Amino acid sequence: LDEIAENSSRSWRYRDTTNQLVLAAFDLNRGVDPKNVLSQRLKSAGNNGAVQLAIGELGFQKNDYQLAAEHFQKAAQLLPENPDAQFGIAKAFAPSNSQKANQALDAALKLNPNHLPSLLFVAERRIDEENYAEAEKILQQILKINRLHPKALAFRAVVAHLKSEHKKEGELRKLALSTWKGNPAVDYWIGKKISQKYRFAEGAEYQRRALVYDPKFIPAKAQLTQDLLRLGKETEGWKLADEVYEADGYNVTAHNLVTLRSNISRYTRLESDGFVVRMEPREAKIYGQRVLELLRESRKVLCKKYDIEITEPVYVEIFPKQQDFAIRTFGLPGGGGYLGVCFGNVITMNSPASQGQSPTNWQSVLWHEYCHVVTLQKTKNKMPRWLSEGISVYEERLRDPTWGQSLNNNNRKMILSEDLTPVSQLSGAFLRPKSAAHLQFAYFESSMVVEYLVDKYGIDTIKRVLDDLAIGLTINQSLARYTGSIELLDKEFEEYARKRATDYAAGIDFDMPGVPNNASPRKAIEELLKKKPKNFALGLRYAQLLLEENELELAEAQAKALAELHPPAASPHQLLVTIARKRKDIELETKALQDYVKRQSDDFEARMRLAEIAAEKKDWAETRRQAEQAIAINPLIPAPHRLLVNVAKSNSDSSLMLQSYSALLEMNPLDPAEAHYQLANALFQLGEISNARKHVILSLEQAPRFQAAHKLFLKIRRKLNPNPGSTETPKGNPKS
Repeated sequence: LDEIAENSSRSWRYRDTTNQLVLAAFDLNRGVDPKNVLSQRLKSAGNNGAVQLAIGELGFQKNDYQLAAEHFQKAAQLLPENPDAQFGIAKAFAPSNSQKANQALDAALKLNPNHLPSLLFVAERRIDEENYAEAEKILQQILKINRLHPKALAFRAVVAHLKSEHKKEGELRKLALSTWKGNPAVDYWIGKKISQKYRFAEGAEYQRRALVYDPKFIPAKAQLTQDLLRLGKETEGWKLADEVYEADGYNVTAHNLVTLRSNISRYTRLESDGFVVRMEPREAKIYGQRVLELLRESRKVLCKKYDIEITEPVYVEIFPKQQDFAIRTFGLPGGGGYLGVCFGNVITMNSPASQGQSPTNWQSVLWHEYCHVVTLQKTKNKMPRWLSEGISVYEERLRDPTWGQSLNNNNRKMILSEDLTPVSQLSGAFLRPKSAAHLQFAYFESSMVVEYLVDKYGIDTIKRVLDDLAIGLTINQSLARYTGSIELLDKEFEEYARKRATDYAAGIDFDMPGVPNNASPRKAIEELLKKKPKNFALGLRYAQLLLEENELELAEAQAKALAELHPPAASPHQLLVTIARKRKDIELETKALQDYVKRQSDDFEARMRLAEIAAEKKDWAETRRQAEQAIAINPLIPAPHRLLVNVAKSNSDSSLMLQSYSALLEMNPLDPAEAHYQLANALFQLGEISNARKHVILSLEQAPRFQAAHKLFLKIRRKLNPNPGSTETPKGNPKS
């Protein structure tokens, strides 16, 4: 290295591509800023296939997949017979475009069936799918080519760890290090894969081992940063993020995390009963206490049910920007399909503010994620994704039938098609779904498996499976203990699922037939309905057509017939709501809305309308119930909080008044003086005299002649100083 450093200064002798590639590697090795290496060495080396491969590899080292994809595709054009180029494309697109990644991977292995990086990539996928037998088979194929391949041996150590074969794990690690005893990459590879299985504590230990070999090994330090942050060890985690960024300013993950920390530092921290919640300050004042209330309820219900006591603090971070959520969760922007993620005792969530005009019910998301806390901690983070997600979705439905996913027509079609995955292979369904719909179906099918197991074998069997996982059994080993064999479970669950799907809306036709163009739409649909009276799609289109033509009585009869034909459907009740409003029929509207909201959980306007109708009738209990449901969808709109103010006044409920006016004050109330006064009054009733004084003064700042506020101020003053004497008034001055 010293010799290269000495001679590289004679740059005119080493301007050819080959030498520039060597010098680029040398510069990176001695810590030169990768941006400079890219601009001064690689980009100036010309449009050469080897250069494009080198830039692509640099992109991977710095977690810049866009840069990698761009240059590997250029390399593939320049080097069409080179499997490295195709493999680079596969690796670059794997997180975002599985179809393109698979095509490139197939192309690489077609060019060279023994291409080691591609084989390792396939083996890694099999580990992710928990198909350990197939992973071992591919790794053995690699070791026939190179019997001491360090990464293949490291992956075999990962498999041994995941199967709780710890003696074998140690032997394989030792063998992986045999060709270079100080190779930090071996422990980095093992730890990273283990962390991807949510075993962050064990993964972190491997990264620490790697850093003993090389304290400056950036990949291990960056991975340890992520592991520590996911374990809730933030002081050390953020410190490491700074170190990574200082050492390598081009590291995308480190840059994102350092930027994110400055945002999080401004968040409000709420602590209660073992929970630490971080939220944007305004959102914390609006619904932070509701978050804590739901967390306390979920712990009470779920910890008791699954026989676990959680003693460590649970951290919950709620992000108003989706990008911040993604960076905190994944280290990189993206992850648009995720609403929340749990790492064991750390939960990250998108807030309603990050979801635009149609947010998902945040309470259902938080309940789902806290269920992960329970099951992950019970199993010591040793559970497959499908079981973890299946239990959480199942528990959502138990808490509220409108939460989670349920059997619907789309799920029915997928169950009856080839999309139904055997239980023994369910983890793979989450890794590379064909579409967003297939990913959602993986969640639903997993919950259906849990429901089947609970119905047939009881909740105690689920708890025993979780205990088995905690001591190191694999999921298939554990399930076989209680169901006979995993093959039998696959067969019996398939029969159960297909029967459920067949029985769902039996006899109903959901496919929309073609309507002839040579007749009026209404007449054509009426003719088709005579032949297909149980065609739901056709019947729904007919009801909509009647509504458009203002045939309200016929439309109502048709919508009610559809609701009777297919009870789980929400759409007939939506139609009835519209019909009722056109007819100004409050009774029909109320009934239709009530039936509609029983079938879905995310319609803010429907909940608000029910709350308003109840308030007009002075049915304060129903007003409160519906307004609370609206807040569970979007707490950042003033209307439901205003309704709760009326509920609080009717019941003299100071706690509810305090909660409602605290929220309204963050949303630019029309009458801030009244809001501060009511908040002060509620605080006074609850004995929080100092805070009451602050808010009554703020009320008087807005409206100095506000008589009720003056009276309250005097009450507060007397409470704070029942015997005002010389301490209140300087000697010689008249008392106020």
